[in-house]
Amino acid sequence: MNLRLVLYRLPLILMCLLVAAPLLMLFKTWLSVDASIWLHLWQTQMLELVGNTLILLLGVGLGVSVIGVSLAWLTANCSFPGQRFFDWALILPLAIPAYVLAFVTLGIYDFGGVVQNLLRSMGYQGFFDARNPVMVVWVMTAVLYPYVYLLVRASFIAQGTHLIEVARVLGRSPWSAFFQVSLPAVRPALVAGMSLALMEALADFGAVSIFGFNTFTTAIYKSWIGLFSLQTAAQLSTLLLLFVLLCLFSEKFSSKAIKRNARTLSRKRDLIPLQGYSKWIATGFCSLIFILTVIVPLIQLLVWTAPLVSGLLEPEFVAVIARTFLLAAFAALLVVILAIAVIAVPAPGPRFLREFATLGYALPGSVLAIGIMLALGGVDALTAGLGIPAPVLLGSLFGMVLAYLIRFFRPGYGAVRTGFSALHQNYLDASALMGVTGWQRFWRLSLPLILPGVMTGGLLVFVDVIKEMPASLLLRPFGWDTLAIKLYQLTSEGEWQRAALPALALVLVSLLPVILLIY
Repeated sequence: MNLRLVLYRLPLILMCLLVAAPLLMLFKTWLSVDASIWLHLWQTQMLELVGNTLILLLGVGLGVSVIGVSLAWLTANCSFPGQRFFDWALILPLAIPAYVLAFVTLGIYDFGGVVQNLLRSMGYQGFFDARNPVMVVWVMTAVLYPYVYLLVRASFIAQGTHLIEVARVLGRSPWSAFFQVSLPAVRPALVAGMSLALMEALADFGAVSIFGFNTFTTAIYKSWIGLFSLQTAAQLSTLLLLFVLLCLFSEKFSSKAIKRNARTLSRKRDLIPLQGYSKWIATGFCSLIFILTVIVPLIQLLVWTAPLVSGLLEPEFVAVIARTFLLAAFAALLVVILAIAVIAVPAPGPRFLREFATLGYALPGSVLAIGIMLALGGVDALTAGLGIPAPVLLGSLFGMVLAYLIRFFRPGYGAVRTGFSALHQNYLDASALMGVTGWQRFWRLSLPLILPGVMTGGLLVFVDVIKEMPASLLLRPFGWDTLAIKLYQLTSEGEWQRAALPALALVLVSLLPVILLIY
């Protein structure tokens, strides 16, 4: 192989190796099994873990499908009061991390919360437990339905209303036309959006741990911290990967179908005017979802935060914010630099390598953290054999940054690649005719043109790092708590009011990429 070609593809090969190393270390742990721990897990937790994971998958899959499709249909095809507002406002729940909505929901609906206190003041003497599977499914559905909403809405817009009109001419009722004609046409978008939502649900650690709802992600953490068995935690991680891979393949196949359909469907957008009670029912439904998923959580956070505003200036909280932003900025810079290095080369490399390099985004943070711990432990063992005191990499900031790079390379890579689409070959040819080549051409021509994509990718990675909880929790060095970790520590102790300050900071920061997505 040409040496220059190898050098061109070196960043891509490096990224593939970084993704492969933790995966190989995870599967390698099956060469040795601790039978006593697995017997304990089988007798006490395994059936519960599988059952709860299936409940989460089925419940969230159904919830995001029903809510996402119905909202997408209304905003894409119907005209009703508030339609223009809800068109973009229904995307905002993406800005609220699941673990934030989880503790806010418990703060509102638990025994000492607003709802049950109000019921008792009205004479109701009963009690309902807010820590139940239905509430877990609702929280995950509330923050994840925008995945389905965005993709299905785009598909409905591309489809137009002519299919429904043809079905009505042929004698179908509105409901029959929707279920038999319009809905099957957007099935690929629905499956793709639902797969993305289910991958996020499987990867979640914060929300399920706050509710005490045991899934594979909580079992991974408990096996490591509680049973002191990193090996068992790694083996549980591989079982979780089976669920993740199923969702990933579904999303890949559906994305291909979306691209095929997008070339054949009409893009004309003729809205159906709703009349009478129908238009107010549509407005009421959209308002209810928006209020429950955005307005109520923000109001509760503001109520809790108001007495604690002075805490913003406390040295400890300022230090947590500074550490969080420093890590996020460094990880974002690293991702966009590596993405540029992968994309800008004349020979981008085989497609399967580029797909594999972005696979880390599908890995749950806890699974990736375990794999990185095993890989770094192996490196430290080698350095210890050379006489270098261990640990060198284990328990260092290097592990955290490596996890962020692997997990969030995909959104950064995608945004930078979109930026490169503005760099037409004609521009490069013209610069070559003027004698501007090499690094000079990159700085003077390429970088200014791709800068919007680079800034978008950096912003997406920046916010994803700030929100990341499980990988940060498992890999952080001593004293390097982030906003997400601080929030987890406070909520695990039931300190809802004190947790509101870092939670509100997380939500406000997370609004940036969502607003960017809207525009």
